[in-house]
Amino acid sequence: MEIILLHGALGSKEQFKPLEKDLKKQGFKVHSLNFSGHGGQPFRKEGFGIKVFCWELQNFIRTKKLQHPRVFGYSMGGYVALRLACKFPDLLGDIITLGTKLGWNTETAEKESGMLQPEKIEKKTPAFAAELKKCHAPNDWKELLSKTAEMLKQLGKEPLLTKKEFNDIKNKVTICLGDEDNMVTQKESEQAAKDLPDGKFLLLKNTPHQIEKVDLKKIAEVLRAMTTHPPNAARA
Repeated sequence: MEIILLHGALGSKEQFKPLEKDLKKQGFKVHSLNFSGHGGQPFRKEGFGIKVFCWELQNFIRTKKLQHPRVFGYSMGGYVALRLACKFPDLLGDIITLGTKLGWNTETAEKESGMLQPEKIEKKTPAFAAELKKCHAPNDWKELLSKTAEMLKQLGKEPLLTKKEFNDIKNKVTICLGDEDNMVTQKESEQAAKDLPDGKFLLLKNTPHQIEKVDLKKIAEVLRAMTTHPPNAARA
C-alpha cells in the first residue's frame, strides 16, 4: 500500500517520522517530501504557494512512478492534495486530510497571516522561533513566514477550492478534524465533505491542530482503518 504524507505550512516531513514508523509496521510503503522553502528545500524562482506545491507533488508522483497513491495531508498538505485531485483526477487514490482549513475568505486570511510575524514569535515563543530556524535552515525562516503570510492572503482573496472545485473531485476523501482544533471549524469541514461527491467527515477526540501535539499513533490507526480496502483511484 503506497501512501504519501504531506506536511503543513511552516512544517517539514521530519514531523511525520513517528507516523511513518508506525505505518511501515502496518505494511505501508511510505513516501514524504518537503515542499519548496520548507525543511531546507530552496525557494523556487517560479514562486511560492499552493499551485507550486501542487506541481511539486505531481512531479514527485510521476518521478517515483506511483500509481494512484493514497495521500495523507496535514493542514496545508491536505489543501495541496485536494487541489491536485481537482486538476488531475486520475493521479491520486484516496485522500485523507487533517486540520485542513477549507473555508478561506479575506477575514480569516488576515487573522491567520497576522500571526506570522517574526518579531512577535521571537518575543512570545522564542523556542518556536528557534525550532523554525533549525527546521528550515539554510533558508531564512523569516522569509518563509513572509511568503506564507502572502500565500494565505492570496487564498483569502481567491480560494483555490470552492464548491465548484469540490464537486469536481471524484476521489474518496475523508476530512478529519480534531475536536480541539482552534484554527479550522467543524462547520467548514463538514460543508466540504458534503460538497465532495465521495466525501466523509470524521471528528477526532482529544486532538488539537498543532501536529506536534497530535497523537500520531491515533492517526496511524485512522489511516489503517480507512485503507483496509483496495486503493480507490479517482473515477472520471
